Amino acid sequence: MKTNQLTPNSTEEKLIWFGLTLTYPFFAFGGLYIMGSVLGWMIFSVVLLRWYVNGKEPFSAIPAIVWLWVIGGLFMLLALLIGHSNWDLGLAKTIKSSIGWAKGWALMSLFLFLGSFVDIKPQLIVRAVCIVSFHSLIFAFVTIVLYMAGVHGDLFVSPLKVIGGPGETFFTVSLFGLNPETGTGRWRFFTPWAPAAGFMACIFLIFTCQEKDSFWRNAGLLGSFVMSLLSQSRAGWVIYIALIPLCVFHKHFKNPLLLVLVGLVIPAITLLGEPLFSWLSNSYADIKASRPESTRVRKTLEVLALQRWESEAPIWGHGIVERGPKIVEGMPIGSHHTWYGLLFVKGIVGLLALAIPLAFTCIYLFWNSLKSQICYSAALMLVVFICYSFFENLEILSFIYWPALLWIGIALNPLKSGEKYV
Repeated sequence: MKTNQLTPNSTEEKLIWFGLTLTYPFFAFGGLYIMGSVLGWMIFSVVLLRWYVNGKEPFSAIPAIVWLWVIGGLFMLLALLIGHSNWDLGLAKTIKSSIGWAKGWALMSLFLFLGSFVDIKPQLIVRAVCIVSFHSLIFAFVTIVLYMAGVHGDLFVSPLKVIGGPGETFFTVSLFGLNPETGTGRWRFFTPWAPAAGFMACIFLIFTCQEKDSFWRNAGLLGSFVMSLLSQSRAGWVIYIALIPLCVFHKHFKNPLLLVLVGLVIPAITLLGEPLFSWLSNSYADIKASRPESTRVRKTLEVLALQRWESEAPIWGHGIVERGPKIVEGMPIGSHHTWYGLLFVKGIVGLLALAIPLAFTCIYLFWNSLKSQICYSAALMLVVFICYSFFENLEILSFIYWPALLWIGIALNPLKSGEKYV
């Protein structure tokens, strides 16, 4: 089947294209974390050089909301430095944490800036994501066969781990893992852990629905579905299912018949509110009960982070995550939750540094979602971010979901987010 070809033109587009389409080759030798962390700064260097040589591009603009993200990222760094100073963590840990900031919170602001400022064809990002999703489908097929044949899932830990990072799992090359509670196979694909694969499946679903070529759209959709299914992420399943009608029917939201249908459904939901709420509550309880040990650990980590933030470091936080007690199986306090993690590590300053730009971004994207397809899809991605912020530390995964940050940055620039650019 003949497919439409998309060719990257500029150096920035080539870096984005190959950074995405070579996801699995980089993962194969444990270099994905390094590549994802460095890529944004490489593109930024090219942008600065091009700006110096050629001047400002016609559609290059830095929206006020992007400046909010940049300021928020700088406040994250300030909270980090003051937290390290308050707790006498030493120069070595301060330097290490600052490098971590450059690969996490700073990376989020950086890719939003690049999306809004750099001239990037949106369809190029969409096609590259479809290719990665298709590669995930092939990866799933091969590794399922190997799993059934009894092959060991973990292959090796890349020697690149000496460069430094959040943990060994970011440099582990693995075909699949095992669910610790059931003993069955659980796939993480190119991500550091299985729930992150569920997260990326939701992002890929939104991207692939923007693809105009039928082959790549269908291949990408199937790949994202398999990623969600094999990740066995409870949150991922729920969010993925909720996204399907939002992605499929968004073109009909201006249809008067759909508005009439919504007008009929809302009163029905109101009348059935109590039994519907009871059913949703019971379903949520059943999902949590499916992995009770994981739920208990997460809940305990949240309580510990909140208690220690309130009593020890309410303004600037503790500076770093700390290894938890035996009751949470040694999991770091400040992990598994973006908001409690921010409070524990960077205090109320860190939380506001994320909450304020996030709130303004939500308002802007939702306000423009019916006028621009890019804004609508970016709003859906932001919803996924918000949902997963209660299960993951968003900054630590920015090296894999950076295409979504680029897309949101494009949406925030009104010169680039109109329908004619889709």
